[in-house]
Amino acid sequence: MGLMGLIRRGRHERAGFGLYGAAVSAARDSYFYATLGVPDTLDGRFDMLGLHAALLIRRLRQCPEPGPAIAQAVFDAMFSDMDRNLREMGVSDLAVGKRVRAMWEAFHGRAQAYDAALDANDPDALAAAVSRNVWRGEQAAHGATETLARVALAQSAFLADQPLADLAAGRVRFLPATEAAR
Repeated sequence: MGLMGLIRRGRHERAGFGLYGAAVSAARDSYFYATLGVPDTLDGRFDMLGLHAALLIRRLRQCPEPGPAIAQAVFDAMFSDMDRNLREMGVSDLAVGKRVRAMWEAFHGRAQAYDAALDANDPDALAAAVSRNVWRGEQAAHGATETLARVALAQSAFLADQPLADLAAGRVRFLPATEAAR
């Protein structure tokens, strides 16, 4: 790789980590856990992060270059962070790769389900996908899956209005969950 490739990669890498950090912050909104009853567990937090990252990556993939390259940088930042977190939690080096791969596969499946529902503009399919993935077969609080689907739709629309120049600079905003839920 030449010098220009390294410079471009570095710029996207920084943007990817900045955007990923914003998705992490949005996924930590207490509204999801206290009001909607998303399980406040490692799995529940992974699912909320996955939803926000999937929405962000979707937005970036829909942009002209460098959008898709930045989408890849967000994905790379997410799974670099997953690797680091697993190691900090004491998962053995031999098991980290398998765990990260399983997380990647779970994220990929969820992102495809969310994309299909968003492409079809189908709130019911999106509610079914979040129910299946976030609550994992457990009974969600009344209306929680529909509300979370409404949040995802609002976030998707909000992200669509953000300029590629801001995203390329590593700047993104997510709506507060209570506002997106309206």
